Amino acid sequence: MATAKVLAGARVVLPTGTVTDGRVIVDGTKIAGSAPGDAPLVDLSGHWVVPGFVDMHNHGGGGASFTSGTVEDILTGVHTHRLHGTTTVVASFVTGEMDFLAQRAGLLSELAEQGEIAGIHFEGPFISPCRKGAHDETLLRDPDPAAVRKLVDAARGRAKMVTLATELPGGIDSVRLLAEQGVIAAIGHTDATYEQTVEAIDAGATVATHLFNAMPQLGHRAPGPIAALLEDDRITVELINDGTHLHPASLELAFHHKGGEKVAFITDAMDAAGFGDGRYMLGPMEVEVKDSVARLVEGGSIAGSTLTLDRAFKRAVTVDRLSVEDTVQAISANPARLLGMYDRVGSLEPGKDADLVVLDEEFELKGVMRRGEWIVAPQLP
Repeated sequence: MATAKVLAGARVVLPTGTVTDGRVIVDGTKIAGSAPGDAPLVDLSGHWVVPGFVDMHNHGGGGASFTSGTVEDILTGVHTHRLHGTTTVVASFVTGEMDFLAQRAGLLSELAEQGEIAGIHFEGPFISPCRKGAHDETLLRDPDPAAVRKLVDAARGRAKMVTLATELPGGIDSVRLLAEQGVIAAIGHTDATYEQTVEAIDAGATVATHLFNAMPQLGHRAPGPIAALLEDDRITVELINDGTHLHPASLELAFHHKGGEKVAFITDAMDAAGFGDGRYMLGPMEVEVKDSVARLVEGGSIAGSTLTLDRAFKRAVTVDRLSVEDTVQAISANPARLLGMYDRVGSLEPGKDADLVVLDEEFELKGVMRRGEWIVAPQLP
């Protein structure tokens, strides 16, 4: 059982800013405002303490797939990402047969009820064949509201997000349906025009699925979806900050337009995350991972990532030169707000879950705590 402890001496990133020589008091599973006099002190001098990472778009890891794995496989994937600082994860599905996805949603809803995952994200089958990426085109279908409702209902209240090509027949009505159900409607894998994207945002879409990827690129006469998604304050944009999916200038462009509060770092990870190069299956599609980059064996399209959020964090502050505070917002606070979980996770405040990550001065991960228990205990002198 967890006991009260005081983490002291680190630079602690709070919603109000960074506190040098800060203290985080953990009592049981929660962050506390005060500590018993006999609470042990953990000296984290020379380290950073940041909130646990929140990944709202993740297909698996550790050799395990959230779309097709057993319960044991799913828990292996979840644990793999916890070892890299992701204390809250949404399980994302790739395109599959409707009945299969509904069955999987029922299975994963049980894990959500147990607190192992934060919910379910359907990335497909309601996406454009023109921008299918690593999805099986034969299984794609238009976003008919009845079909969308079937998957949401199968998730038993645990559906968090559905990615749609909103320009397809039924797309706008499905956005409205999702908004009414309290499920995030995300625009992605889309061939929409600028005007069609604006219509979807007005209907209630609030997220851009991995911005810049699987959508038409910016054009000066036909700006396409990217311009509409960047300019509208109602949209939070997902970014895969692995150095493969995005050029640093594209990431800078997103932050310039969206500011710190409307960007969410995601992994879009597949089985190979935390596992290594080799051949894998992403749904029914065969993927080859070489030098940590995942591509379809047939056609060569990028097929998700092998990213973990500790790597995304380090890259953000060391390569992209983002502030630590902006990075914490993008990797913890913003996705927690989107998921409706900011009352429990996403920041270091009394009353919230004791989910946190310890980083050294080079932003290498040294410790992970989830609900008051060390997943990775910091090795201190």
